[in-house]
Parts: sequence; structure tokens; C-alpha cells
Amino acid sequence: MRPLLALGEQYLNVALLNAECVTLMTEIEPRRPATLAQQWSKPTYRIQPTKGWAGLNVREIWRYRDLLWVLVQRDIKLLYKQTALGVVWVVAQPLVAAVIFAVVFGRVAKLPSDGAPYLLFVFCGVTVWTYFSQALQRAGTSLVRNSQLVSKVYFPKLLIPLAQTLRGLVDFAVILIVLAVLMAIYRVQPTFRLAAIPGILILMALTSTGVALWFSALGVKYRDCTNALPYFVQVWMYASPVVYPMSMVPERWQWLYAVNPAVGFIEGFRWAVLGSNALSAEILCITVTTSLLALFSGAFFFRRVERSFADMI
Repeated sequence: MRPLLALGEQYLNVALLNAECVTLMTEIEPRRPATLAQQWSKPTYRIQPTKGWAGLNVREIWRYRDLLWVLVQRDIKLLYKQTALGVVWVVAQPLVAAVIFAVVFGRVAKLPSDGAPYLLFVFCGVTVWTYFSQALQRAGTSLVRNSQLVSKVYFPKLLIPLAQTLRGLVDFAVILIVLAVLMAIYRVQPTFRLAAIPGILILMALTSTGVALWFSALGVKYRDCTNALPYFVQVWMYASPVVYPMSMVPERWQWLYAVNPAVGFIEGFRWAVLGSNALSAEILCITVTTSLLALFSGAFFFRRVERSFADMI
């Protein structure tokens, strides 16, 4: 009898152990993949070249926004790394240029300044032009300078010139501090018009990005564009009212002169700081139209030739 009871206890223990194993397996089983195919399945991304006039694909640029921020941070760190003077270089360039212009064009050439102190008048123009020209030149040569990155890694190549445009905002903010000091020295009272500066800055960024996209895309195949860009910027500066007021241009030709978008930027900035009355609604509309035209034409052309960057660079 006792051997039978012992055998029954063993069977009962085995049954209880099997029940516990089944319960444990039912708890663990939902956490494991159902099949081996599901365990090894991963999302597949297929990269194909665009055909014809490709769209801007703003959604893809937004998806890579973290990379854009990394590129901006990298360029800022490279600019100030191992520099003894640091931010002083950012301030010295426009300030020294404004002083030289004030002596040559204000004292010697006796150019008018629409009633404002000439140094402050020309510094407003230099402030705008410094950001615009540097963003244009750096973004226009950015693809060639980042050739290894372009040819080895896939990402929207539009981020490279765009990072240069955004990086210049740091320098612009520093120069605005110097402008505030000059306004205090010349006792120019700030007004509500200063609230228009962010809008003017956006127009500058859009135009510089659009023109830079043309140069950066053409510079990949034709390196002459990269070499010609500094001369193009220099000629553009003297064709803009940096050291002279727009009032020197005959009134009947001012609308044609305003096709140059830098005219609207500079006169709009002077209106915000000094209250200059040279800016009109007509000039502002022409500037906005030209800025948007430069941005969209440059962006679509960039996307058109982007498929061949890795092969030609």
C-alpha cells in the first residue's frame, strides 16, 4: 500500500510541476516573437534617385532636424575653437569696416546720411551686409568643403548650406549688441520699430539661402562658381546702399533698383533703427517677392541636380 501511495505522490508532484511550467510559459510566451521571421524582420529603406524636377520634400528635412542642429553646433565650435580673441573677431570685422567707410565716404567723399550720424548710418548697413554676405559665401561653398560627408552618407544635402545660414545668426546677435552701444553713444532712442528686425532677418536668411543654393549646386560641377563667389559678393555690396542712402538714386528708378533684395534689407533695417523714411510699401513688396523667388528657384534647382552630387564632387 505504501509503495502505491509513494508512487501517487510522485505523479502528483510531476503534475504540479508541469502545471507550473505551463503557467510560466503562458506568461513568458507573449513577450517572445511568434515566428523567427518576425524576430529578424526590420524596416527596409530603399534609396532611389529622383527623376525630373523633384519636390522639396520638406517632411524629410524636418525628419533630419536633429542632424541640422548638429551641423550648426559643429560649425560654431570650429569657428571659435582655439581662438585667443573669440567673439572679438565677430565684432571687429563690421566695426573696423564701418569706421573706414565713415572716414572715406563720410569725411572725404561727403556722402549724405539722411540726417543720421554717418558712423551709425553706415554701421546699420554693414551689420546687415555682414550677415548676408557671410551666410551667402559660406553656404555657397559648403558642399565642396564637406565633400567627404556628401559622398559617403545619405541625408538631405540641403541641410549643409542651410546650417551655414543658421550659424550666422549667432554672429548677427553679437553685432546687434555693438549696435545697441552705438545707439546709446549717439543718443538714438529705441522705438517699437525694432520689432521689425526679426522679419527683416528672415528675409535676409531666405534670400542668402536661395542664392547660395544656386552657387553650391553649380560649384559641385563647375568650381569656377566657387572662385567667383567672393567677387560676386563684393560687386553686389557696392550695388547696394551700404555706404550711401537710397535717396541718391533717382526716384523714377528706385523701383528697378529695389529688385536688388539687399536694398529692402538695408533700408528696412535703417528704418527700424534710425527711423529712415526711404522704405516704402512698394520696395518692401518687391523685396519679399524677390526673396521668395530666389529661395524657391534655388531650392528646386538644388533638388534637380542633387542626385549627381556624390558622383561629381
